[in-house]
Amino acid sequence: MKSREFPQVSVVVVNWNRQEYLRECLLSLVRQAAVNLEVIVIDNGSTDGSTQMVLREFVDPGRILCRLIANPDNRGFCAANNQGIRLAGSEFIALLNNDAVAEPGWLAAMAAILQERPDVGMIASKVLVHEDRRKIDKVGHLIYPDGQNRGRGSGEWDNGQYDALEEVAWPDGCAAMYRKKMLDQIGGFDEDFFAYGDDAELGLRARIAGWNCIYVPNAVVYHRRGATLGLGSGRRLELIERNRVLLAAKLFPWSLLWLNGFYYGLRLLAGLYAAIRARGETTRYPGWKGKLVMAGSLLKGDLSALKMLPRILAKRREIERFQKLSPTEIRALLNRYRIPLRTLTQQAI
Repeated sequence: MKSREFPQVSVVVVNWNRQEYLRECLLSLVRQAAVNLEVIVIDNGSTDGSTQMVLREFVDPGRILCRLIANPDNRGFCAANNQGIRLAGSEFIALLNNDAVAEPGWLAAMAAILQERPDVGMIASKVLVHEDRRKIDKVGHLIYPDGQNRGRGSGEWDNGQYDALEEVAWPDGCAAMYRKKMLDQIGGFDEDFFAYGDDAELGLRARIAGWNCIYVPNAVVYHRRGATLGLGSGRRLELIERNRVLLAAKLFPWSLLWLNGFYYGLRLLAGLYAAIRARGETTRYPGWKGKLVMAGSLLKGDLSALKMLPRILAKRREIERFQKLSPTEIRALLNRYRIPLRTLTQQAI
């Protein structure tokens, strides 16, 4: 039953061949309290019966207002989310990965902040690891000066160190809430990114437009890490590397962009040192064959980014119509939320 006292919230869930995960995800939305809820499922050409399951079990106004959009093929995380955002009828729009499960108060906790703070355009959740709920997946984001972004607190035990309501750089797209007014102003996800790093690009673009982001510790979600392509996937690493370059080329001040190669080189050297000590991302790619896959994926990502640079650089001019922060202020923002090199290279993403 809808209540005028509760905020209107639309939740977009993108799915691709994860029927069982999707069922658990949607059941957690059924249990959401104190919101007037609209759920939009965008299926990217699944062949595992996902769409039939949604139609059979969730497209029932008596249980949950759920809309299903079945794409004929996989259009990627960005394009599918943009579809859902365009269809959303609420002033607040949440995203929830199909491999994530939300606590019952997740939506209400985030919406309360957006209702109180008109300067806030984004809300970050406390995202814990589904398989071990004592461990943090991410609580907002951090970024390195070469454009590589990483979840804040990733891999740490949850001992209450992130239990304060506070400003963060931007949310993780796995479990976030956005103000529709903000998205109408700056646009949705950049579909050139396809997947990975897209939430960082959207978040930084929003910060450049003058919007703030708040981390809400009692908005809790449990996330299965790497369920889409796998943590050791070469394609995953390729997209992460490509989109790192694209994000920097599109949004970084020129004074920082010219130094991108320098910071990237530092990160590679630090990563090599971590590999020698069997730490960091290289642990996902064991043996010399794994290291070849890793190196090849990074190279493919860089070459792919190089081909896309003219189109991405042209998009820099589009930012000017809503830009509020100066280049100096953007650089200060990036420094404020900079991840230490040691932390970056010794974590396994």
